[in-house]
Amino acid sequence: MKLFPYGHATHPQWQMAGALVLAQLRAQIASPEYADAPSLAVLYITDHYANASQDILDYLAAELPEVTDWTGTVGVGVAVNNAEYFDEPALAVMLCDIPSDQYRVFSGVAPLGVGDGMGFEPHTALVHADASTPDMAELIAELAGRTQTGYLFGGLTASRTLSAQFAVGGNGNIKGQGAARGVFQGGLSGVAFSDGVTLVSRVTQGCQPLAGVPVRRITEADGNLVLTLDGQPALDVLLSDLNVSLDEPQKALTAVRATLVGITSAGSDAVKRTGNFGADTRVRHIIGLDPRRKGVAIAEVVVEGDQLSFCQRNAAAAKADLTRICAEIREELEPAELAFSPQPALTEPDAQGDAKASKAAESTPFQPAQRIVGAIYVSCSGRGGPHFGAPSAELQTVRRALGDVPLVGFFAGGEIARQQVYGYTGVLTVFTA
Repeated sequence: MKLFPYGHATHPQWQMAGALVLAQLRAQIASPEYADAPSLAVLYITDHYANASQDILDYLAAELPEVTDWTGTVGVGVAVNNAEYFDEPALAVMLCDIPSDQYRVFSGVAPLGVGDGMGFEPHTALVHADASTPDMAELIAELAGRTQTGYLFGGLTASRTLSAQFAVGGNGNIKGQGAARGVFQGGLSGVAFSDGVTLVSRVTQGCQPLAGVPVRRITEADGNLVLTLDGQPALDVLLSDLNVSLDEPQKALTAVRATLVGITSAGSDAVKRTGNFGADTRVRHIIGLDPRRKGVAIAEVVVEGDQLSFCQRNAAAAKADLTRICAEIREELEPAELAFSPQPALTEPDAQGDAKASKAAESTPFQPAQRIVGAIYVSCSGRGGPHFGAPSAELQTVRRALGDVPLVGFFAGGEIARQQVYGYTGVLTVFTA
C-alpha cells in the first residue's frame, strides 16, 4: 500500500479550488511514492461551497473516472496536513489506496449490512452524520453494532447552509441507491472497512477537569437536570467547586459560563492519573441553573450513577493531549520485539475505547515498522486555531508529532468515536501499511 494522494485549496470560486486540487492529485499520482490507481475518495468541503455540493462531486468524479467510490461531508472548516481552512471557501480530497473488496460505501438509502453475501464483513467504519436526524445516538449505536469491533470514527456535518453528505459506491451503483446522484441530507453515510484495512485511532479531549475538584456522582436527576451530586444539591456543589457565591451574581455568572461538565458512565474511567479525561468522557455545556430546585441543567440527558466532573476549556491542556495521542499512535507503529508465536490478527477496542486494527504479525523475532499512508482528523468546530493560540496551530501540532503524512479532515458539529458523539474533542485515525 502506497501513500494516499491528497490535495487541498481555497478560492472564492469552487471551480478554481477544484482545479488546484486536481493538479495536486495528478502530480502525486505520477510520483512513485503515491498510489497510482486508488478507487476510494474522501471529500470534505466548507459550508461556503455547500450549495454547490452536487456540482463539485460531479466535476471531481468526471475528472477522476478511475475513482468509483466517494464519501465525505461539509464542515465549517477543512483540516489538512499542517493547515486548516476555517470559515473560508475550501475543499480537500484524499484518494485512498485500499482494495475495492475491503471497503463498502453506505448511506441512508443504502444502509450498511452485517454481511453483503460476497464475503465482506464490516470491521470499522468512517461515519458522517446529520445532527438534526431524530434518534441520532441510537442510529450510531446500531451502526456500531453492525461492525465486528463496534468502532466508528468520524463526525457530524457542520454547515450554516446545506448539510450535505457524499456517498457514491461502485461508480454510482450502490444497491438501493436508485437514481440518487451521491449527495444526501439527513441520516448517516460513510464507508466501512474490512479487517484487511489496518488503522489506529485515538480521541483527544479539549478540556481539563478543575484542579483539586473531585469526580462527582449523580445521585438524582430529571432528564437533563442534575439535582444532586454525591447527595448534595447540584447547584450548591457547582458554586462551591467554582469558589463563587450567588451573593456576587456577576462573578458567579462569569465563572459558570466558563465551565463545562464531563459526563462518564458509571464504572468507566472518568479521569486518568495524569489529570486528563478518559476517552469515555463526553464534554457538554451547562445550559441553565434552577435556583428553586437547586439543579444544574446540561446539554445531555443523564442518569443516576453517571460520573460528573466540572471542567474548563484549556488551550495548553488541549495541545498537550493532542501531542500525547499522536505519540501513542507513533509508538503503536514502531518496531517491537515479538514472541515467537504469531500475534492475533486484531485487537478489540481497549478499556479506553481506542480501536487498534492490525494485521497478524509475521512469526519473526522483530516486527517491521508500520508506515502511515494516510490520516483523517475530525476536530470540533469549537476548537480550531483560536483555541490553540494561532491559525492552523492544531494541525501544525499533529504534523510535528506524526510527520509529513497525507491528512484530510473537517471541523464538525460533534465528533464520533466508538459508539459515542463527543464535543470539544479531536478524533485522529491513521491508515498504515
